[in-house]
Amino acid sequence: MIRVGIVGASGLAGGELIRLVSQHPELELTFLGGNSSAGRRPAQLHPGLRLDLGLTVERVTVDAVAERCDVVFLATPAPASAELAALLADRVPCVIDLSGAFRIRTTRLHERWYPKAARSEELADRFVYGVPELVGDQLADAPLISVPGCYATAITLGLAPLTLGLGLNLRTVVVDGKSGSSGGGLQLRVPDLHPLRNGAIAPYAPTGHRHAAEVSDFLEHSKPGTVGSLTMSAYGVSHVRGLLASAYVFTDDEVDGRELQRAYLRFYKGQPFVRVRRHTETLIPVPDPQAVLGSNFCDVTVLHDDEGGRIVVLAALDNLVKGAAGQALQAMNKRFRLPEETGLTMQPVMPA
Repeated sequence: MIRVGIVGASGLAGGELIRLVSQHPELELTFLGGNSSAGRRPAQLHPGLRLDLGLTVERVTVDAVAERCDVVFLATPAPASAELAALLADRVPCVIDLSGAFRIRTTRLHERWYPKAARSEELADRFVYGVPELVGDQLADAPLISVPGCYATAITLGLAPLTLGLGLNLRTVVVDGKSGSSGGGLQLRVPDLHPLRNGAIAPYAPTGHRHAAEVSDFLEHSKPGTVGSLTMSAYGVSHVRGLLASAYVFTDDEVDGRELQRAYLRFYKGQPFVRVRRHTETLIPVPDPQAVLGSNFCDVTVLHDDEGGRIVVLAALDNLVKGAAGQALQAMNKRFRLPEETGLTMQPVMPA
């Protein structure tokens, strides 16, 4: 059995990790870490988890984690992750960080979007950006993995067949993102109170989002295609889970609209968690976040707008599963050379 530690056990991503790890046949949960929640049991923190795991949340010490864990998930804010990763990197066989501390390789961009997450360039260069569908070979035996952000996962999986598959040079990409309240975690903020959030479409980041910088940085280092400009506007909507990223793509390269769907199907052939869908294939238009809730799927649709001269890419996922804890486990499976789907075969819950 692979011994697992989770630091940040009281948060939403931490709770989702506990849920998924506890039903994974090859994992044993051996450590739960936190500060304000120290001494509490998982069931006290997460009402849906009435499990007797024999564990309580403990304050984090490097010696305890190193002694009891083969892999540790950091479901902590970026500044805390940067500090903990530096301490654990050479003490634990595998550290998987769910924060933004190590997602952006370019120092200038990292300092702009994560100014409080101080890190060394040497440590940052050791992290693998963990999109299993795109960097799977790099994850095998990787000691340090950075899990992409939820929006970044959807956008990257949506655009990769165009850049990495077809080698297109995307002149301009404009992303419209809509996500539920769980994307903001459990921090108490007035705009997230029910009287203000319910029924709202709140433009909380209308002129830029750090996940757009993350995607640009990854694709810039990945080639063969390029992205000239990628900008994003993000909106909070009143549901709890799930997000939809709509990317409007303009390119000077010649595009065969009839070939796009086939190109996406080829690119994701054999990838169990990316479902390439036709917009009108179900009772409701897809992708729709409610069609993936509770699962590790990302649904992707590509369309060609002949009149507008653009490609429209839609990607939907559950931000707490494929956008966080589920993708972290998927990356861990590949790291330890387990079948990629192990512990992640749950189907979506709909309606939810």
